[in-house]
Amino acid sequence: MSASHEVIVVGAGAAGLAAGAQLRRAGIDVLVVEAASRTGGRAWTDTATFGVAWDRGCHWLHSASVNPLRAAADELGLSYLSRGSRQARATHLGDRWADEDERKAAWQAIDAAYAAIHHAGEEGRDIAASEVLDKGSPWIRLARHWLTLMSAAEPERLSTLDYAAYTDTGENYPVEKGYGALVQAVAAHAAPDLPVVTGCPVSLVDWSGSGVALQTPRGTLKARLVIIAVPTTVIARGGLAFAPLLPPDLAEAFEALLLGAAEKVAFLFDRDVFGVAPTTYVDTIDLRNPDRRPVNFTLNPFGANMAIGQLGGDNAARLVKAGPEAMRDFGLAALKDAFGADIEKHVAGFATTGWVADPLIGGAYSCALPGFAHVRARLGRPLGDRILFAGEAVSAHAYSTAHGAHLTGLAAADAALAQLTGRAA
Repeated sequence: MSASHEVIVVGAGAAGLAAGAQLRRAGIDVLVVEAASRTGGRAWTDTATFGVAWDRGCHWLHSASVNPLRAAADELGLSYLSRGSRQARATHLGDRWADEDERKAAWQAIDAAYAAIHHAGEEGRDIAASEVLDKGSPWIRLARHWLTLMSAAEPERLSTLDYAAYTDTGENYPVEKGYGALVQAVAAHAAPDLPVVTGCPVSLVDWSGSGVALQTPRGTLKARLVIIAVPTTVIARGGLAFAPLLPPDLAEAFEALLLGAAEKVAFLFDRDVFGVAPTTYVDTIDLRNPDRRPVNFTLNPFGANMAIGQLGGDNAARLVKAGPEAMRDFGLAALKDAFGADIEKHVAGFATTGWVADPLIGGAYSCALPGFAHVRARLGRPLGDRILFAGEAVSAHAYSTAHGAHLTGLAAADAALAQLTGRAA
């Protein structure tokens, strides 16, 4: 591995792979380095655990009609379910299934919460989302649950102005063989010879000279330009140090855009225990116990005998800290309420995520704290004309998504190429 390159990309997630592939295709001497033993970051399709593909991280092609990764999936022949909304087809209330009027009322409450937050943001109000919620709604717990899944944060820590900046067409298409697999395929198709070195964490980014020097276990790597494509939490917590230190306004941006919590608990069954159509969405909320958090599931995804539960916000973080068995028990309890205790004997395996506990990730995706929506724009500015940032947090209107990360990677590559050669990629 050469110690000097025109561009080094730090991080091989969706943004880093996109940036590296774009530069490689343009003939630039580029190297991608990744601290983990695998590439993809939060785009990770797991086929080893259950023998079928399931995404531990991102899974839906959000805003599918304008999502470049949806177009790439078409080109590569990778299928997805173009059904649109992830809205639950059924809602379980703890001891019974909601009737259709109740299910519609629950989703009207959820949509009303979204609308209230969006309206506040459109008015330019950068306040906590919790301030505009209808706290008297009987469905407030379910609305809060879905907000934590969308933003990965409790409404008290979610900026209305930042939330309103997100652009969403409402089209959410699940990827059959996994979004993580799609991200890998897109990069491999764009630049099959892209050099990527895994197991190579960068501890220090030295930008004191004319170029940039990166301290790694494999020695010092140097480049004219560096693209940093790592999660905000890694930088905010000092997992990637800078010399000189980051300017105060940039450091503040990373601190205000920390990753929240969005986790999954997945179950494999030895048979179809649900009797529902492939890829059925179900919400659960126990109206008998106000202290019990809701959880929603994807049942029989693409025909597999599985249930994948989604957990968000503080509840997700607490369960990760409690451990895999606690996550299992929490998810299975809701499934047993809805489908009967006998399903437990058909559990053939389970798996859990732990993004908040991963020191190389530190959470799910970024959301701005109340009063700090304006700092997101700072991540899009070059540092010292030698360092560019990429990743979902850099995206003004598609943050928290894989396609947002992908697009920022392409933009950083274009900016690097223009600086190096005076031309666009």
